Amino acid sequence: MSTQDRAYGALLGLAIGDALGMPTQYQPRSLIAERYGILDWFQPGPDDNFISRGMAAGRVTDDTDQAVILGEMLVEGGGRIDPERFAKALLAWEARMIAAGSLDLLGPSTRLALKLAAEGTSTELTGRSGSTNGAAMRVAPVGIAFPTAPLGRLVDAVFQTGHVTHNTTVAVAGASAVAAAVSAGIEGASLSEALSLAVEAARLGAQRGFYFAGGDVAARTEWALGLVRGCSEDAALDLIYRLVGTGVATNEAVPAAIAICSVAPEDPWRVCCLAASLGGDCDTVAAIAGAIMGACHGAARFPADAAAALLAANPELRLEALAASLVALRAGAAG
Repeated sequence: MSTQDRAYGALLGLAIGDALGMPTQYQPRSLIAERYGILDWFQPGPDDNFISRGMAAGRVTDDTDQAVILGEMLVEGGGRIDPERFAKALLAWEARMIAAGSLDLLGPSTRLALKLAAEGTSTELTGRSGSTNGAAMRVAPVGIAFPTAPLGRLVDAVFQTGHVTHNTTVAVAGASAVAAAVSAGIEGASLSEALSLAVEAARLGAQRGFYFAGGDVAARTEWALGLVRGCSEDAALDLIYRLVGTGVATNEAVPAAIAICSVAPEDPWRVCCLAASLGGDCDTVAAIAGAIMGACHGAARFPADAAAALLAANPELRLEALAASLVALRAGAAG
């Protein structure tokens, strides 16, 4: 596999997981199991889902859209983003979604931070209460653009690109874990090596940002991996849903996503399907898991018909070109 294939795989996996989880997000696992069993293809947003009803099968949500916005701004800024421009870009994205009649809008941490930014609060302070998974869900481009070594520089890049909305110890830890796993995959690491580095990066990331009282991302990730080790798929899904949690909190979503990767470690598509079947904030969990699996296994490991269906449903996405630009940025960062 080439670096480009792994980089494209990270973005493609993110989008595939996101689109698979679009119809099931914020629904209980029992309902998902009754309606779909384990998802095995893209489904439209059902009428009883207050967020995704009316969305066509295969459409992505804010997870992919925000990752693309961040990735494009990262390329434009040569590895850095202007936090004020980023805030305005996110607000403009939500305005477009509202105009289109979408109910899949900004998450609570991001919305509060952007409200503060619009009111004139310094972007060094706007994200001081942001503890949800918004930074982790969109951080894959940072993992593509920056190598794992030195790990501190990667964590610095995670912080710089995310602090405007998520400037807390728990959010930086979670986003650092995801970026490190993606970056390790880009470098050819095995999945187990990538997940181990994710835990290390989470410990380092927890030293950044404003203190937030909550479970430690690194410790909860290690615990979640041990919890599902040796389990069947059904048992693993049950344990992740009931004990690890699949809510919007970073210290639920990131450990859940990393744990689900270990359930089908050689099958990126299956991991995305399993994650999208979890319930809760499962589009985000599936997006994170898909990015990690795609980086470790490459775009070619996803079914070609699934990739084609995704791109047909989202013709505005230019993921392969964005991946190439981020790989070029990585080459410069490594130099």
